[in-house]
Amino acid sequence: MRTFALLLSLLLCATSRAASPDTADIDAMMKAYQGDVPSASLLVIKDGKAVLRKSYGLAVLESHEVATPKTNYRLASVSKQFTAAGILLLSERGKLSLDDRVRRWLPELNAAHDAITIRQLLDHSGGLIDYEDLMPADATDQISDAGVLKLLAAEPRSYFPPGTSYRYSNGGYVLLGLIIERASGQTLPDFLRRNIFQPLGMTHTLLYERGGPEVPHRAYGYSEENGRWTRTDQSPTSATRGDGGIYSSIDDMAKWDAALYDRRLLSDASRTAAFSAQNKVTGEEDVDSYGFGWRIHGDVRWHSGETQGFRNVIIRWPKQHLTVMMLTNRNDPEPYHTALAIGEKFLQR
Repeated sequence: MRTFALLLSLLLCATSRAASPDTADIDAMMKAYQGDVPSASLLVIKDGKAVLRKSYGLAVLESHEVATPKTNYRLASVSKQFTAAGILLLSERGKLSLDDRVRRWLPELNAAHDAITIRQLLDHSGGLIDYEDLMPADATDQISDAGVLKLLAAEPRSYFPPGTSYRYSNGGYVLLGLIIERASGQTLPDFLRRNIFQPLGMTHTLLYERGGPEVPHRAYGYSEENGRWTRTDQSPTSATRGDGGIYSSIDDMAKWDAALYDRRLLSDASRTAAFSAQNKVTGEEDVDSYGFGWRIHGDVRWHSGETQGFRNVIIRWPKQHLTVMMLTNRNDPEPYHTALAIGEKFLQR
């Protein structure tokens, strides 16, 4: 009996090893993040289980704080999927309609924005002028969401008539964050905390605002300049919220990923809408179309996030129940191709 039990145990271990790529191979792919350098946290989820959960490098260079799976990174544009989810929740509750004109909620905007709908902000078909291009070239003070609204309200131009084309718009998601506040009667950080983060058990995730709660287990951003790493944690656009202000960890993001498979947060209809092709995209690598907060490429749903000192990516293969996330606190290298290659190793098993 003991011999049989031992053989069974060895067989199970061998099967487990065969089901996952060699850890040494993954470590070799993550070599750039190892040692006394800015970090990366890597998570691979297969069939609802974390089959690889590992951090490399330092969350804080100055104090030599080592990154862990609980380290919180600024998600940058990965935040957009949460803003989109907030809008979809309010739509489900009858607080707004995706086909509402944006000026219903933000009457400060001018007549040039009359035809833009919430749906068109979600899928980047609104045609808004990039607010970054409206800021003074020598701007050093951080712009707020209210400042973005003021800039856009004074802008009579647009890139194209709403609903006729695609242009990625950070400003559109800033406006969506403001719409969430007005439709819900809550601040955006409170709304996300009460309606998304807390219900999902994402206890260390938050939308950061200066003067608000501090980010626990915070990673600071760095950029490599002349062969040396320099802290570059904030930029003039780092105070905007709906387009990129969330901090989270791979441990908390695993809970978010799980919620994207069932109705614990969003209805089937809302999830289908978020992951469906809403607007055709041309000229972007591995992007066929855009959903609501998600890029779409064949069966893959993904999004990157880049801001000063941070580069992140989440890639999902929903049909295979596989997700790869990389969160990094550095300007280089970009993590998309590494995460994609890691995902492909698991797909081959």
